[in-house]
Amino acid sequence: MRYELLLYRPKCIVMGPEHKKHHVYPGNTDEIRGKKLLWVTVLNLSITIVQIVGGLLSNSLSLLSDALHNLGDSSALFIAFIAGKISRKAPDSRRTFGYKRVEILAALFNAVVLISICIFLFYEAYERFMNPEPIKGKLMFWVAIFGLLANLISVVILNKDKAHNLNVRAAYLHLMGDTLSSVAVILGGVAIWIWGIFWIDPLITVFVGGYIIWHTWGILKETVEILMQATPDNIDLGEIKNEVEKIDKVKNLHHVHIWKLDDTSIHFEGHVEVTENMDLERVAVVRQQVDKILKSRFGIQHITLQMGYRCCDNNQKLIFNEGK
Repeated sequence: MRYELLLYRPKCIVMGPEHKKHHVYPGNTDEIRGKKLLWVTVLNLSITIVQIVGGLLSNSLSLLSDALHNLGDSSALFIAFIAGKISRKAPDSRRTFGYKRVEILAALFNAVVLISICIFLFYEAYERFMNPEPIKGKLMFWVAIFGLLANLISVVILNKDKAHNLNVRAAYLHLMGDTLSSVAVILGGVAIWIWGIFWIDPLITVFVGGYIIWHTWGILKETVEILMQATPDNIDLGEIKNEVEKIDKVKNLHHVHIWKLDDTSIHFEGHVEVTENMDLERVAVVRQQVDKILKSRFGIQHITLQMGYRCCDNNQKLIFNEGK
């Protein structure tokens, strides 16, 4: 005879003591950080507009590629700002996980667009190498100076909060990369303005485009992995199985699924078979031990466990639902 018990602790909509313990609600500090991200987004957008106009007027591809870089970061910053707003929206009957995947979809779209435009700029750079065109180095130089100053102001705005918030830290690192690319364009502008070295413009374009793709490829890969509900790279299913099965009264762990809802939230579900038929109180003790290991050892916070005795006889040795 088989006995199964589904023990599930939902992410509370009605707030109880446990919910309050594990969740921090936004206050004035989050509002201040959100406003800072918004201001930095506006600054980056202004850089993008100025660099696009300057790139077209000066005929500089490197300025246009730097504008693309800033446009990508403006989108990332805006997504970070919107994510803070959307994350406060409660789940509903149709979207029981809430709205956190919106930023993943936006990041995927942003990454695909950036890589596509970079490929187009590589083609244009090749054309410029084959058929060099005159460039207004002086205008290119001053537009790049504006971009550098605006990026430095953004870095200063976010510097104080970068150690306290993941979104702010990511934005800060993006801006540091923007600052370095602006320096490269400034040096290219000087070389063109003073010495007339026009071929350096497509060369900088290739370097900036390569830098964008290098960083964007990681984002693209991560977003696809999240949407495919892949097991996070830092999680070892075999290690989890071994640790859980060391617990007294646990026979095996099987039918495990681990996935990320967004870039930070890890979810876990699995079947735990116990060694003997026991009452609910003793089952709850075992479940709490499993729960503690998953949280403290592997950093998993959203856990669904199905406890059973003589359950899933045909699948006891499976870690996951193979072939299903």
